[in-house]
Amino acid sequence: MKAAIIKEFGSAENFKIVEIPRPIPGFREVLVKVFATSVNPLDYQVRRGDYKNELELPVITGHDVSGEIVELGPGVENFKIGDEVYYTPEIFKGQGSYAQYHCAHESIIGLKPQNISHLEAATLPLAAGTAWEMLVTRAQLKINQTILIHGGAGGVGIPTIQIAKAMGATVFTTARKIHHTFLTELGADHVIDYEHEDYISAVHQLTDHKGVDVIIDTIGGSTLSDSGQILSQMGQVVTLVDIEKPQNLIDAWGKNATYHFVFTRQNRNKLDEITQLVENKKLKPVVNKVFPLSEIGKAHRLLETKAGDKNFYGKIAIEIDK
Repeated sequence: MKAAIIKEFGSAENFKIVEIPRPIPGFREVLVKVFATSVNPLDYQVRRGDYKNELELPVITGHDVSGEIVELGPGVENFKIGDEVYYTPEIFKGQGSYAQYHCAHESIIGLKPQNISHLEAATLPLAAGTAWEMLVTRAQLKINQTILIHGGAGGVGIPTIQIAKAMGATVFTTARKIHHTFLTELGADHVIDYEHEDYISAVHQLTDHKGVDVIIDTIGGSTLSDSGQILSQMGQVVTLVDIEKPQNLIDAWGKNATYHFVFTRQNRNKLDEITQLVENKKLKPVVNKVFPLSEIGKAHRLLETKAGDKNFYGKIAIEIDK
């Protein structure tokens, strides 16, 4: 089978398309013919070597799969050959999704939503799965609560807005002005232009200085510490970003705040819930660009540096096989 491998960490030019043996499914594993995958920040972080202590070269990265089951390992109980499925491969364990075939344990895969394509489905497992984990598992967001989502036009921000709205929350988000109409159409109630507005002042004004109940940090840097200034009492901050240096959280201490640090986990139940949202038209994937596997390096450069498209938003899908 064809696969995009990395023999040394570094630039996007380090990907090589090679022929390698097709994997064989083990106990309770299925072999999936991969039709599509996508590009996430985690993918280019792996490629750069940010997690080199977790991996051994050569590496096949990629953290989204949409495809069809073509072989069952012994003991599989919940799926059959021909099922269309999607999922995130186990992170830092074995082969990633940048290949024509992938083996996965049946406990981490879900049936693909029937009303979207494989290219669309491939953009959901990691991003929407992370959004679900932040909102449902950690923050346990409730109807009529207020939530601020930093980076609303990003790959995780887009499903987070939609899921939060489906849960009945009032949604605030930050984004460049060019993306405001799009995010309002997705369900955001208030969109703040972070380039020309101080989001802290804007949230104070919009909430009559009450603050918001939940803050989702997809940006990192000072947002983690600054967010304490606009939390309501007993508010929560959920972040998926690595903490590179110590943070002063004194503002959050005065609010009796709770912080959650999320590194997403894989399970079928989460995917089943996402499938229901998609099929009920409460969640839609936003695919902005599609590349073939042979151009995986170009796709990485676009997401990592916005090369050639500074206004890029949404997700990048990678077509493995038609």
